[in-house]
Amino acid sequence: MHISLIFSTLSSVKTTKHYYRRYAQLRHKFQKILEICKKFAGNQVDEKGNVPRCGFVPTFSDLEVVALSITAEALSIDSENYLFKRLNSECPGAIPNLITRRQYNRRRKKTMLLGESIRQTIAKAIDGGEDVFSIDSKPVKVCQNARASRCQMGRDDIEHAPAWGYCASQNMYYGYKLHALCGVTGVIHSYDMTAANVHDLQYLKDVQREYHDCTILGDKGYLSAPVQLDLFETANITLDVPYKLNQKNWTPSTWAYKRFRKRIETVFSQFDGQFMMIRNYAKKPSGLFTRMAVKVAAFTMLQYFNLLNHRPIGQVKYALF
Repeated sequence: MHISLIFSTLSSVKTTKHYYRRYAQLRHKFQKILEICKKFAGNQVDEKGNVPRCGFVPTFSDLEVVALSITAEALSIDSENYLFKRLNSECPGAIPNLITRRQYNRRRKKTMLLGESIRQTIAKAIDGGEDVFSIDSKPVKVCQNARASRCQMGRDDIEHAPAWGYCASQNMYYGYKLHALCGVTGVIHSYDMTAANVHDLQYLKDVQREYHDCTILGDKGYLSAPVQLDLFETANITLDVPYKLNQKNWTPSTWAYKRFRKRIETVFSQFDGQFMMIRNYAKKPSGLFTRMAVKVAAFTMLQYFNLLNHRPIGQVKYALF
């Protein structure tokens, strides 16, 4: 009986040390990401880390909300409930002025633009001088096909409601589509979320307004001679798309094209694997868009950590170790 009591005590001490070590890592990584956010926020926030506005000044600043959401996604914690259970049970009080989960969910949506501005600044700091990009889209399902008729997402916001779409890898699906413009090093410079029934060519209108004098590599979904001509004439953008097999001008894709195109496909695979984009907990379009924005911001943040530590920026899984 005495021996079993000793083993039980040792096991309890070991478990406590494990929880404290895991939380200490979470707190330490939160502080590291918060420092990066302060560095790139610039004059968008005041000395307390809040976006200037009238009324009540929150003690848990806007920058801390952005940093906490990025930290959670960087550690593959995509559940707010699980995040706050860890914060409140393992070592409560380690993060001063921590808000409740309901406040965190509301303020994360309000600080989405601040987080996106910081992400864009970090992306430019990593590879701001690139002139070759890859463009692609990725399906984002909101539910299984059998539940689409009962899905409540977008019922009160028809303009941003999900829709039926087709993907060669998933066939028909119900949800949205993530469009992204990625550099050859793997950094996402621009992205957007649309309903699944929006054609990929529509996103090129946004690209046309933001970029010029560059080359964009796309797959066969972007094959359109009028669009290619319009991009070249208005913004000097060369849209390089391989021809289909049944077209007269078909030639095998070059090695450089295949290599650069593989980069954005690898990025999308990392979103599914490490950032669990295939899982959806959001109940409203605004919540889903916020989650996607934070995942992209966390991905860019991890790339920046790799750059600081002189590692390949694409190995984001090991960036915080």
